[in-house]
Amino acid sequence: MSEESHDKRITLRDLRRWASGGEPFAMLTCYDATTAKWLYRGGLRTVLVGDTAAQFILGHDSTLPAPMPFMLEITRAVRRGAPKALIVADMPFGSYQCGADEAMRHAVAFIKDAGADLVKLEVDETHAALVERMSHAGVPVMAHLGSRPQQVRATGGYKAAGRSRREADLIVDTAELMIARGVSALLLEAVPDEVSKRVVQIARGREDGEPIPVIGCGAGPACHGHVVVLHDLLKLSDWQPPFAPPAIDMGNQVQAAAAAWVRAVSRGEYQRGGGAYHMNPPVTPTRAGKTGEPTRPGVV
Repeated sequence: MSEESHDKRITLRDLRRWASGGEPFAMLTCYDATTAKWLYRGGLRTVLVGDTAAQFILGHDSTLPAPMPFMLEITRAVRRGAPKALIVADMPFGSYQCGADEAMRHAVAFIKDAGADLVKLEVDETHAALVERMSHAGVPVMAHLGSRPQQVRATGGYKAAGRSRREADLIVDTAELMIARGVSALLLEAVPDEVSKRVVQIARGREDGEPIPVIGCGAGPACHGHVVVLHDLLKLSDWQPPFAPPAIDMGNQVQAAAAAWVRAVSRGEYQRGGGAYHMNPPVTPTRAGKTGEPTRPGVV
């Protein structure tokens, strides 16, 4: 992705342009304003406010407990931290499996109230009508295919997808269906590159000539963009996904900083020199024998 102006807000038009021009773009998850600010300063222009916040912020063992009000609030926070970035909001489990009318209200809230540019849904063919309704209403949808973490209870755990011919064909067919129903982007998680190549080829074949951007999460190099969980990139996770090699070892750095702080305080070294703040110097008496400033300007 070419360097973008800091004054330009990134939109779906930019994603399509990058996809059309063969410019790979980077995306990371983010859950707070401060981190969003620093990621943007580092050149990141696309952000996913993921339901992985349930795990990395709230401490749950899956994405399923992420509450809808919480997801709205952290989406607002990321928007405040990176006002020019393109922001994708994850619709949490239960927020779109609750009937089409309520799902629409939740999706509109992410766009209208929280400032998201797209909403992301983990989909299969049964979501086609809902995707079409959202798209026609002006809610841009990113369809999440392949491995779907919100299905963890139904599948009994996390696993890659599309490794058999039958699974691969189903993912490609579902991607084609979602494109026909109006999705604005696709996300493929933990699928072989052969599957991603087929989906990218379908995404290029639209009649108007504009491709549907395809973002991969451990889905091989064929995708237009790539996303990983920020905590994996920073090595703040206890388990490292094979497709997310850490850029730095921040976990051990944070641990070392905490240990250094504990040592400084416990040994009495912290602010040993008297602290950061000191009493004001005494006020000099006036010629009238009173302290402080004179009661009338210019009179002593």
